[in-house]
Amino acid sequence: MTHVLALEPSRLLSELNISFWLPTVVLTAALAIKLPSIVKMWRDPLLRAVGGLLLFACAVFVFAAPGTIAWTNRVTGVPNISSPWVYSLLTTLCASWLLLIIAWRNGLTDSADRTRRATRWVVAVYAAVIVALWVLFALADTPVERLRDLDTYYASTPFMREQILLYLIAHTVASTVTARLVWNWIRTDGLDAWLRWGLRLLGIGFTTNLFFAVFKLTAVVARWTGHDLDWLSTNLAPSVACVAATLVAIGFIVPHAGQYLQERWRVRVRLRRLRPLYALMRRATNSREPFTLRAPAELRLLRRETFIRDGLLHLSRHLDEDLRARSYDAALALGFEHGRARALAAAVTILHAADGPRPAEGAADPPSAEQSPEPDTTYLLREIEALSEALRRPDDIKAVRARAAAPAESVSAHD
Repeated sequence: MTHVLALEPSRLLSELNISFWLPTVVLTAALAIKLPSIVKMWRDPLLRAVGGLLLFACAVFVFAAPGTIAWTNRVTGVPNISSPWVYSLLTTLCASWLLLIIAWRNGLTDSADRTRRATRWVVAVYAAVIVALWVLFALADTPVERLRDLDTYYASTPFMREQILLYLIAHTVASTVTARLVWNWIRTDGLDAWLRWGLRLLGIGFTTNLFFAVFKLTAVVARWTGHDLDWLSTNLAPSVACVAATLVAIGFIVPHAGQYLQERWRVRVRLRRLRPLYALMRRATNSREPFTLRAPAELRLLRRETFIRDGLLHLSRHLDEDLRARSYDAALALGFEHGRARALAAAVTILHAADGPRPAEGAADPPSAEQSPEPDTTYLLREIEALSEALRRPDDIKAVRARAAAPAESVSAHD
């Protein structure tokens, strides 16, 4: 039993540390994802606000960790000086939430003057709060170092009481305003699906932040009334903050990562769909698209589309427009809808041109009693994906080709 009790504090400390390093990792990942856009478009107030929010959120969890608190106190030689420092970082984070909302809501619009006034108001109020936090700490007497329960330990101490209450009120106001506005924007029409999911996560995260302040305030008020609910502040509030910060970080990651992955998936799908037509063009032209090791999928798709269109232009002088017209009527007669019938007719024509005999280079075209109409390559060059998909259905192509070769009266679309 003694051995178990000896392990219990270290186990508890380990569990508490998770509340600090987990959101730090996720927030750092979100900042790393956003950083290229922030650097590239630094003049955008919205991106600056996002960058500031993520940066200060990381700083809060780094400096609020018990190990960092002990290190800061030891380096400065002032017991509990981490309290105004961490509270100042948290207050700055709260201000960055509001600045993000202001930039997000107004942006560079006609209300630029109102945006600047609101920004100056937030900066002035929260800067005053930070100054007050340091003044109150300087007036307070905090000789006993507390790494995890400072809020409740000094809840009834003059000036520390006011300092704790001040930062919790600033946090509550910012969380309430931010959560309310984010939830209002989720209902806005025309939002991208990934952005809407990101806003939902942000809304849940900022709402969860309210519980952090509620638990802290409840524990502090309990101390004032002679009760002991310290576990709300020491154990539950850090866990709630961890969940809230993680949700906020993921809320910023989801739109960026989701749109990126969706675009990558779209490119991969289009590459796969173009494979039959690409294989046919390789066989018809006896060549292949340029290949570069480690080329990104977007570049591969661009090269494949260019190669296919060049191949189609190469075959265009061998296209039989009469065959395409007969194949189109045949496809309609077989019950295919208009778009599918055009793709099948084009596939039959391309296969005929690719597999048919070629006149020798420099040889004159064979004489014909009737001049064949000029080949129309507009559809072929524009609808290469539909044409490639049609090539995946050899049975349909075979049926259309057979019906197109039948006597004209049997090919009527009105059969």
